[in-house]
Amino acid sequence: MKFCWSTLNVRNLEESIKFYEEIIGLKVTRRFPAGPGTEIAFLGDGETQIEFICGGDREIHVGDDISWGFEVESLDQTLSLAKEKGVVILGEPVQPNPHVRFAFIKDPNGMRVQLVENLGD
Repeated sequence: MKFCWSTLNVRNLEESIKFYEEIIGLKVTRRFPAGPGTEIAFLGDGETQIEFICGGDREIHVGDDISWGFEVESLDQTLSLAKEKGVVILGEPVQPNPHVRFAFIKDPNGMRVQLVENLGD
C-alpha cells in the first residue's frame, strides 16, 4: 500500500494555494474543474500530495485533532516569513530533543500545520 494524498475542502482555492506555495514551498501539479462550481487542485511533486477541493455545498470542518507536518530547512526563517504574511503562529518553537525543533501555524482554512527542522546528529 502507498499513501497517495490527503484531501482538504477549502473555502478559497487561490488563498489556499498561495499559502502552501509561499510558506511551505509546494507547487500545483494538477488543477481542474470537477463539476458545477467545484475545482480541484493537487500540490506537491513527491509521492504524497495534498488535494484541495473548493466549491459545491461542502461545509468545512477543520479541527485541532489533525495536522500536516512539513520539514523545513530553517524553522526560524519559515516562521519569520509566516509572520510577515500574517499567518497565525500557534505558540513558540519546541525542541523536544537535540535533533529536532518544530512549531505549529494555521493555514487559511484553520488546518494546523507543523513546521519541522531536523538538526542532525
